[in-house]
Amino acid sequence: MTQNITVNEDGVEQIPLASYTQQAYLNYSMYVINDRALPHIGDGLKPVQRRIVYAMSELGLRSTAKFKKSARTIGDVIGKFHPHGDSACYEAMVLMAQSFSYRYPLVDGQGNWGSPDDPKSFAAMRYTESRLRKYADLLLSELEQGTVDWKLNFDGTLEEPQILPARLPNVLLNGGSGIAVGMATDIPPHNLREVAAACIHLLEAPSASLADLLTHIKGPDFPTAAEIISPAAEIQALYESGRGSIKARAVYQVESGDIVITALPWQVSGAKVLEQIAAQMQKKKLPMVVDLRDESDHENPTRIVIVPRSNRIDADALMLHLFATTDLERTYRVNFNMIGSNGRPQVKDLRSLLSEWLEFRTQTVRRRLQNRLDRILQRLHILEGLLTAFLNIDEVIHIIRTEDKPRPVLMARFGLSEVQAEAILELKLRHLAKLEEVKIRAEQQELDAERERLEQTLGSAARLKTLIRKEIAQDAEDFGDARCSPIVARPEASAFSETELMSTEPVTVVLSARGWARAAKGHDLDPASLQYKAGDEFKFAAKGRSNQNAIFIDSTGRTYSLPSHTLPSARGQGEPLTGRLTPESGATFEGVLMAEDTQRVLLASDAGYGFVARVEDLQSKNKSGKSVLKLPSGARVLPPLLVGDYTQDLVVAISNEGRMLMFAMAELPELPRGKGNKILSIASARASERQEYVVALCVLGPRDTLVVHAGRRHLSMKPADLEHYRGERGRRGNKLPRGFQNVDRVEVSAQV
Repeated sequence: MTQNITVNEDGVEQIPLASYTQQAYLNYSMYVINDRALPHIGDGLKPVQRRIVYAMSELGLRSTAKFKKSARTIGDVIGKFHPHGDSACYEAMVLMAQSFSYRYPLVDGQGNWGSPDDPKSFAAMRYTESRLRKYADLLLSELEQGTVDWKLNFDGTLEEPQILPARLPNVLLNGGSGIAVGMATDIPPHNLREVAAACIHLLEAPSASLADLLTHIKGPDFPTAAEIISPAAEIQALYESGRGSIKARAVYQVESGDIVITALPWQVSGAKVLEQIAAQMQKKKLPMVVDLRDESDHENPTRIVIVPRSNRIDADALMLHLFATTDLERTYRVNFNMIGSNGRPQVKDLRSLLSEWLEFRTQTVRRRLQNRLDRILQRLHILEGLLTAFLNIDEVIHIIRTEDKPRPVLMARFGLSEVQAEAILELKLRHLAKLEEVKIRAEQQELDAERERLEQTLGSAARLKTLIRKEIAQDAEDFGDARCSPIVARPEASAFSETELMSTEPVTVVLSARGWARAAKGHDLDPASLQYKAGDEFKFAAKGRSNQNAIFIDSTGRTYSLPSHTLPSARGQGEPLTGRLTPESGATFEGVLMAEDTQRVLLASDAGYGFVARVEDLQSKNKSGKSVLKLPSGARVLPPLLVGDYTQDLVVAISNEGRMLMFAMAELPELPRGKGNKILSIASARASERQEYVVALCVLGPRDTLVVHAGRRHLSMKPADLEHYRGERGRRGNKLPRGFQNVDRVEVSAQV
């Protein structure tokens, strides 16, 4: 970017503030991206991690060495290669040592290096000791073989590798996370054997598709036994774009009625999960749980016991609620953003990532072989000179003894190079034995054979590919392990609703004539005996459970829903429904019911029309309700009736003319809304006159008894007595006996 730089009279350069700040921020951004936050595709390490591993190797802290104080390592890192804070550097080192953070840890720690519950509870670096793990050999074993470029450290006194020659794509195996300027990275860990198999497959078939690679790489593999529950389609889409998310869920089992959690998602603290569940219990949002214990120990690192209230509690449903409301289920953001081989940050899909790493690996192996070949050629050149010296040993000794400057004389006499002459002059007397000639010739033959193999491999792409494949397969055999995180299909987690979490007590909802409602505990209540406001009286009552909605129906045929547990107590006089609902002007509430959503209900008008609906069709979240029952002109709504058995129940309808008709419930249609079909044929008249209308409607079971009340008289009719009134739906029915044609109400009682 060009800058408008001017020089004033005093020779001071002047730059516009906007240009200066823009360039300064860009430089800072690129530094954070390249030298701090993002891993490199080659070795999968950030600069601080790379410097820690290299510094430990320089200190001789390989996997077979003795442990050394971590403070010594951190001192070397920040003093020689990484001039930043020691605490931040030590935290990066701790992360590489935690088996619950890294899938394949690079550092072997001795002492307190934190715990899954509190990863930052590690001891200070003056107390802990460390060395590299065997896995670190995959990054360091080829370092001194000319495989990578080197650069000066921050003060120019030492050299450090620009990148480590990783033998496997560590950027996938251990993953990484970081926040740069304007970008971030979140790469989950993967299984070594799966990634190695995918690399070998792509090496042998460069045109392999992503689907082919996913036959080897099933998905991420976290260092925990928690299940990965993301669908296969989501995982494939993630690898196609390089962005997405992964869901992991805790593993549990039921033991003697208790729910035992045996594995938690990656980076989830068991102590925090216990706090989250306990908080719900304290707020009475988990009435189905009576106890919570942490039985984790050395043999069982994760063992959280949840004790349900009874054996009737659905453990799976309870766990789905906890998955949705606690860290027992965790969603991980995935973003394959990394520094590519070209030094630029880029989000890569899986196929591009593996292809680019294989190019890096191919180049690394080629440099390693070429470096070895150069050394062999150099050694063969020296051996050739030494052999010449042995064949002319007496003359060589004479020249060395007599000449002031024997090197140019040797070069001129035997046609030696400067390197060969120098090697002859540095020979020790003990190497002048006759046996040394045999050793030189043997070494020549051995090196010649190796040179030939190297030249053949470097000259053949197929041989080079075979070598890389064998090395990857061998490393997978040496360092690979079984998958930790199983990938399974599980139902979606969902939290319990408010009604599901509350205790389900029996309640009775009472509706007054003026539309006041209240709820009483229990079903053995006499609603008529309750106190009502002056001029008000009992109208209708419904029995149900406290976790059910009370459904009210008004005089226009609209239904409304209110949670029964939100209604005022029956100890008072209730509250007007118009305060919580907005019915049409002049509408009155005519009935109330409570039942399960699948329960059938008979809805009818006194005009003799009706139908069967389900409770779920009557539910409404709107204050203005929903139109369900369409009323003929001048008709009134009859209270809704619960249907017991749609295939066996009977409908009994009685008109004000004393006519009664009984027919099978199944003759009425099942509709979500509407006017319905004719129940009882009403004498024709203008609707405004209402000469005949339905005064009583009931649902009768096959063994129930019907009691008809007319004034002070009542008539009990057993099923055999009712056959006289059975007919087809929509008929006029038969007249009731004299004295019972003025029906006040009907009751249904179970036959004893």
